[in-house]
Amino acid sequence: MNQVFTTVTLLLFSNVFMTFAWYAHLKELSNKPWIIAALISWGIAMFEYLFQVPANRIGYTVLSVGELKVIQEVITLSVFVPFSWLYLKEPLKLDYLWAGLCLVGAVFFMFRSRIA
Repeated sequence: MNQVFTTVTLLLFSNVFMTFAWYAHLKELSNKPWIIAALISWGIAMFEYLFQVPANRIGYTVLSVGELKVIQEVITLSVFVPFSWLYLKEPLKLDYLWAGLCLVGAVFFMFRSRIA
């Protein structure tokens, strides 16, 4: 399997767990003490790392650290926007589009030497 595809797929799974670990407690555990939310979030984050660490190790064989970071940020926004809208019931904002366009620019500048 292509190493970049494998990396992106693992980072996608990692980000789903990361987003739940970071934000789901705001909806599900708002009536619990913060320490309970932190412990549950750490438990979820363990699964994030089980995907993120191999993703970065595999990705680093064919990508630079900067390229890995930009890919991670694009995936993060791609997971966060639907999560906040569908799960947390936050309104969609035009700011997400502007942020996404900034990330398109980041992707361009980070990868332009590979295409030139």
